[in-house]
Amino acid sequence: MKISDITFRSIEEVKVMTRFDLKSMPVKPKWYLQVLAWVLAIPETFFVHSKIRKYNMKGLKGPYILLCNHNSFLDFKVATRAIFPKRSNYIVAVDGFIGREGLMRNVGCFMKRKFVSDKAIIRQIKYSLDTNKTVCQIYPEARYSLVGTNSQLPDSLSKMVKLIQYPVVTLISHGHHLRQPFWNLKPRKLRTSSEFTQIITKDEIAELSIEEIDKRIKDKFVYDEYKYQLDNKISIKEPFRAEGLHKPLYKCPHCKVDHQMISKGYTLICNSCGETYEMNEYGQLHNVKGETIFSHIPDWFEWQRKEVHQEILDGKYNIELEVDIDMLPNSSGFYRIGKGTLIHNKDGYKLMGKNLLVKKPVIANFGIHIEYDYFGRGDGISFSTNEDTYYMYPTNQNYSVTKFHFATEELYKIKASNKSGIVDR
Repeated sequence: MKISDITFRSIEEVKVMTRFDLKSMPVKPKWYLQVLAWVLAIPETFFVHSKIRKYNMKGLKGPYILLCNHNSFLDFKVATRAIFPKRSNYIVAVDGFIGREGLMRNVGCFMKRKFVSDKAIIRQIKYSLDTNKTVCQIYPEARYSLVGTNSQLPDSLSKMVKLIQYPVVTLISHGHHLRQPFWNLKPRKLRTSSEFTQIITKDEIAELSIEEIDKRIKDKFVYDEYKYQLDNKISIKEPFRAEGLHKPLYKCPHCKVDHQMISKGYTLICNSCGETYEMNEYGQLHNVKGETIFSHIPDWFEWQRKEVHQEILDGKYNIELEVDIDMLPNSSGFYRIGKGTLIHNKDGYKLMGKNLLVKKPVIANFGIHIEYDYFGRGDGISFSTNEDTYYMYPTNQNYSVTKFHFATEELYKIKASNKSGIVDR
């Protein structure tokens, strides 16, 4: 089954299917597949003139934890080159195994459902380091960056580092989002660079507190691709450079209407009030008619977050949409079980369909996975339970799923902090 195929099954048929094996230990990559991985990955990093700068790496030979930021598929290829000739084990989301589970496992991948607590993952990471003697690659943001800026990291990450007691290295890449942004995967022409840094040595782990480890990791995971582009005068002249930008920038800062932004070529237009922005070759926006409220894409993006946060505090955030529902029980592929209703509000997520009811309380998800035009299925979101992963595509594709991204994170922060509370008004 191709990922793009839509195969209908009843929920009863899907429920009896074999589920992903999430507990088996990762294998050390087969030597011949590792050679193939080098052949497939490394040449492209030279094609984009990827410059990898190493810091504090002298003398580090043994296994270590590698934390990478996540902007495009090029991340994996640069990581392969950065650690050469060492082998890796990789944590990969379950949808990465569709149609190729045997191959993925033999190149060293082991699977995880996104944004679901999984105790087995600690044992698997430790096994890759202790037994396989490999580098364990982790992409802790668990999703591609939407506008080339860092995402929230799980609180459990520093606790895991303290428990496992191995050196920590970061690979922070720049230019990967600019080259192939998540909202338009058509490649642009530019050079990229990466910083390959040991931020915690093995000797330091015993001395550092969990809070200190957390600070070191989070301080390193701060980046802004559009600031990097402007600071380095990186020119992107492709005429399609703004196409798709309306997906992450869905709310007009002038009339403040949601889901009326469209994009074409290098322009971003509000269908509600007509305000039009152009994106120049250095990634900056300007209003062709009047006041430029946001010239920097991440500023517009984060303003939307504040708007959603206020909706929540005012008791106005309540989304109810008709969706097509896909389930992913195993690597054979997605199965569409029909239409349903997705509700998201101060109580969390509720997914309802024929013989289906899934509830995800606010505190169960610090983030949500969203997709833009996922293999021709449209824009959608996904979340998982311990047994299943659900993909939901609004039948009204004018609704920007990016709003779920903000609301999930802001609801979680409010709930976790227990400072403001959430009240209906």
